[in-house]
Amino acid sequence: MLGADEQRSEVARLLTQISAEYEAAQRGLSGLSYGASRHDFIAARMENMGQLHNQLQSLVGDVAIAMIADQLSAVR
Repeated sequence: MLGADEQRSEVARLLTQISAEYEAAQRGLSGLSYGASRHDFIAARMENMGQLHNQLQSLVGDVAIAMIADQLSAVR
């Protein structure tokens, strides 16, 4: 079981990683590569975001998706 400080740190780490995956997927949309490799790259980023969301949800519950939405709105 994580202490309060460790949990906040883990939440911050997960949100930062989700932002990084989102930004990478966004860059993949505007990158120079086309076709299946581009799709695979973006799909992998989205799958990683899903796994990170599951980890975050296990720490904070259903509020995880709202936290992600807030985090990603700052990225745009």
